[in-house]
Amino acid sequence: MKYWQSYWQKYRKHFAGAAVFVMLEALCDLLQPTIMASIIDVGVANRDINYVLYMGGIMLLVTAVGALAATARNIISSTVSQRVGTELRSQVYEQIQILPLAAVDKFDRATLVTRLTNDVTQIQSLVNGMMRISLKAPVLCIGGLIMAVSLNPRLGSVLAIVVPVVGVLIFINMRVGYPLFLQVQEALDQLNSAVRETIAGVRVVRAFNRFIYEQTKFRAVNTHFQERAVAAMRTMTVFGPSIALTMNLGVVAVLWLGGRGVHNGQIQVGHIIAFINYMTQILYSLVIISLVFNVFVRARVSSRRIGEVLAIEGVPDEFAKEEENIFFQGRIDFERVSFAYDRAEPVLENISLTCLPGETIGIIGPTGAGKSSLVQLIPRLYEPNAGMVKLDGQDIRRLSPRQLREKMAIVPQKALLFSGSILDNLHWGKAEATQGEIEAAARIAQAHEFIMEFPEGYQTRIGQGGVNLSGGQKQRLAIARALVRKPAILILDDSTSAVDVDTEARIKQALQSYTAGLTCFIIAQRITSVMDADKIVVLDGGKLVGTGQHEDLLASCAVYREICQSQLGKEGC
Repeated sequence: MKYWQSYWQKYRKHFAGAAVFVMLEALCDLLQPTIMASIIDVGVANRDINYVLYMGGIMLLVTAVGALAATARNIISSTVSQRVGTELRSQVYEQIQILPLAAVDKFDRATLVTRLTNDVTQIQSLVNGMMRISLKAPVLCIGGLIMAVSLNPRLGSVLAIVVPVVGVLIFINMRVGYPLFLQVQEALDQLNSAVRETIAGVRVVRAFNRFIYEQTKFRAVNTHFQERAVAAMRTMTVFGPSIALTMNLGVVAVLWLGGRGVHNGQIQVGHIIAFINYMTQILYSLVIISLVFNVFVRARVSSRRIGEVLAIEGVPDEFAKEEENIFFQGRIDFERVSFAYDRAEPVLENISLTCLPGETIGIIGPTGAGKSSLVQLIPRLYEPNAGMVKLDGQDIRRLSPRQLREKMAIVPQKALLFSGSILDNLHWGKAEATQGEIEAAARIAQAHEFIMEFPEGYQTRIGQGGVNLSGGQKQRLAIARALVRKPAILILDDSTSAVDVDTEARIKQALQSYTAGLTCFIIAQRITSVMDADKIVVLDGGKLVGTGQHEDLLASCAVYREICQSQLGKEGC
């Protein structure tokens, strides 16, 4: 909840201004029953029309002042709540951007979306309510109690019984409601996750005719959310009528006691009317307080969920001061590096490896050997649990991640493209790249030809995730995006798996001249993709089992020899 402090510091003056207007509005509401009692007991009883008109004018003036105060309060509360919602949403979004990938992996993607949208909306509603009805209701309740007791202490004894009962109901409301609304938010996460998964895999669903299965699964998740929401609301709705019943019984008691007092000449009629008005105001304020606590319970759950994201420390030195005119030669050293996701079973164990500037390093091994995990340590997407990764002899943890990544380019296993034009996506590699530089990178990646086949060429719009492109086309665009950057270190993570053999051969040939002088890591499943590399690294079960060139590894590394024979046959090896 520490993140609330910054918003309080920024908007406390607005809260104070809203509180002043709320106090003024509540004071005007509290004065009206007393003025009404005076009109009845003095003006009407004595048939003094001048007094009635005079006090009626004052009553109208008080009402007008209260309306102006309410308008000012609404303007302030609406403005502040919208600003808080916008800023908190931006804060959560920015926090997600700098979270370590290990922390992001702990959260389901759907729950991050829910926290960024629904949970922030709950906080926004709370802020709006706090500056409006939640401030007014306690003032009106306490003020009504004071005015009612001062008007007639005997009738005030009814309030001494009613108010504590209502207070107990509100307390139970909070205790019961919090865990219920926590379950509702968790059920909403599951619902969003199911929707997100189905939409992302809609092609697979259609290909395998899994409509009925997906509908059944979604219906189960949707029904679960409905059950949680209904259970929470059903429980919470018990308290509102209970509070109203308690207060109405109090009104009946006031009428009974007041009637007896009027009959005995101990209480004036105007006092009874004023007291009932105060009772009504107290009833209204207590019902509002009950509703506010419902909102508070929801917002408390949402606030905790948002706090869980904001409490995680961002990537160390993500925005550290950058050195000027830094030059990377491209030497990479892994010194006894071990790594595990979330401190689980090690993915990499005691890896020691040297990659010289200008070398092309091929990395190969069975599925799950740790190939992608190894190269993800270079740009500090993850931090090693033990050992050290060095760049040009310097521990990369001493370098700014932003500056480090500026000198690198990565083509991930899954080619991810963004909504926009092809040109927009290629500019991700280098925002200020010229059209010539972009076309040159596209030609190396063997993407220029198919781009020009589109009617709009480089201005062709790409759907979300590149849905209107084939797998091979997306991979070639991802390669071109990386080449536009002209990095010192290039990482190709199984980047041609969806490309046919002939196109892959042309890409390799074009890359040979491009990669001269830069350090290039090629991760591949096909042995033909790495066999011409300056150095081949063989991983198996997270361990380094061989390094060297193709002929050397065939003779010395059983894992490499087995991979080669399984793909090329004994004669090919």
